[in-house]
This record gives sequence, structure tokens and C-alpha cells, in this order.
Amino acid sequence: MTNTPTVLVPLAHQEADPSAAFLVERIQSLKKERNAIILAHNYQIGEVQDVADYIGDSLELARFAARTDADTIVFCGVHFMAETAKILNPGRHVVVPDLKAGCPMSDMITPEEVDRLREKHPGAVVVTYVNSPASVKAKSDICCTSANAVRIVQSIPEGTPVIFIPDQFLGDYVQRATGRSLILFEGFCPTHMRIMAADIDQARHQYPEALVIAHPECQPDVAIKSDVVASTSRMASAVRESAARTVVVGTELGMIHRLRKENPEKEFIPACSTCDCSNMKVNSLEKILWALEDLSPEILLPEEIIRDARTALDRMLENS
Repeated sequence: MTNTPTVLVPLAHQEADPSAAFLVERIQSLKKERNAIILAHNYQIGEVQDVADYIGDSLELARFAARTDADTIVFCGVHFMAETAKILNPGRHVVVPDLKAGCPMSDMITPEEVDRLREKHPGAVVVTYVNSPASVKAKSDICCTSANAVRIVQSIPEGTPVIFIPDQFLGDYVQRATGRSLILFEGFCPTHMRIMAADIDQARHQYPEALVIAHPECQPDVAIKSDVVASTSRMASAVRESAARTVVVGTELGMIHRLRKENPEKEFIPACSTCDCSNMKVNSLEKILWALEDLSPEILLPEEIIRDARTALDRMLENS
């Protein structure tokens, strides 16, 4: 059974929430009081993206977090992203609107599993996707994002075995892009798993002139059938650069909000109409306001985890 591609309601036709203006005004005021910035991932709901200072993918947000001079970072994404911001800014407050914004993929890998893989593959370099807990990053040699995973693996000398965790489908994409054979862990993103090759086939049949973009967390047969396989930041630039007037979007539905804002003249078709990450959608304007008022919930990590994970993240940023 496939998911029928559905055109989402254009922004111009959506009714504005009359209470949103008050919330936004109060958030902006508190940001100044707290010397705070709001970072939001591309998969957040539209009102959260609209109030953010910076919107991006994991790599873009890590870079913003690494260079900010704000006293407080409000991170609107999922838990591991806020942990990354804390690792890069141990002396600053990093708060999240909702601690329940987790990540099933991140939960699939543990520090003990990393130890087991190292014992099984002595001498291997552990490359860890940022979609992982801080405790796993602390056990890793270098981190990567979907935007720079190919470059990171290419930076490792040929002949050196590479353990790639936790996303097997991003790892498969990196293998095909680099020609390297990687030791893959069997983690995956449940949201991107919902996108099927048959969905891409159906979309191409309905919209033959469309540009088809997909995230490398998608299954290989989806990626192979797509025109562009890329992180959300690269998706945004690919859409801007394309002459196509219709775009089939093979990733979490929140990305379409940003694409529409940046390309109002284009039509966006979700490859999968049910590819909504419930974890990404728990944040709201109200919760952002509460986080700024109370500076809570705050992300706190042990010093040794921050120290060791920082090494892997710094190596990633140096290679980006």
C-alpha cells in the first residue's frame, strides 16, 4: 500500500492564530532580557520556524551553536540536537521547549554497543551520525551529519575500516557515494522508513516534470529513484537552483514550510503524506515562552561526556 501524494494547503490560505502575535511579542522581549537565541530544525512546525533566529539542518545548527555569543540557547528540535549545542557551549544555558522531544534512531545505539563493535573490529574508526546520544558521541572518533557524511568518510585513509553508526541507510548512501565498504549498524529513522519506492514512482507518474528530492535517511531504493539525495540544507539550495516548478519532497513534512517560504512560486508535493515526526512536533510557541521564562528544561551533561564528545564534534566541524 502506498501513500498518495498530497498537496498541502498553501500558507496564504491558512488562518493565522490570533493568540500567536502576543506569544511572539513576549518571546522576542524575553530573548532580549536573557540574551538568548532560538535555533530551530527544518522539521519544526511553521510557527516555531517563524520565531527562530536560525533555521537549518543538524550541521548548520551545530555551526550556529559553536559560534554564538548568546547566554542562552533555546533549541527547538529533538533531544540529541540540544545535547550537541550544550557540548559545544558548556558554559551557556541550553534549554528545550519539551524534554519529550526524543529520537527513536538515537535511542537505537548505546555506548555499550559501540564498545562491542570496537572489540569486534579492532583498529576501526567510529564515525557517528549526530542523530545519537551524547554518551555515544563520547565513545566515537568523529561525528558527521547527513550534509557532510561523505566528506568525513573520505577524510579517513583508504584501507582503514570504518564503523558507521547508527543509521544504516545514510551509511549505505555514503558507501555508494564513496565506493568504500563500511561496517553498518542497523539503526534507521522510522519517519523516513515510511517513504516507499512506490511513492516515488506514483509521484513521477502524476508529476512527470517535477524535481524529486529525498533525504539520505530514506531506504536505498527511494534514494536511487530520486533526482537529488541530500540533507535538508542542500535540499533548500537544490530547490532554489532548479527551474522545476513542482517539487516532490521525500523527507519529514515540516521541511515544506521552509521550502514554500523561500520559493512561493513553486508547488511542493510530499512523497509521503504521513511522514510527520511526532517528536519534532511537540514544540510550540507556548513551550518556547515557558522555556525562556524559567530557563528550563535545561540540558545538563557530565563533564567527561562533554569533554570526550566535544573531541568528536570538533573533528567533524574541522572537516566541514
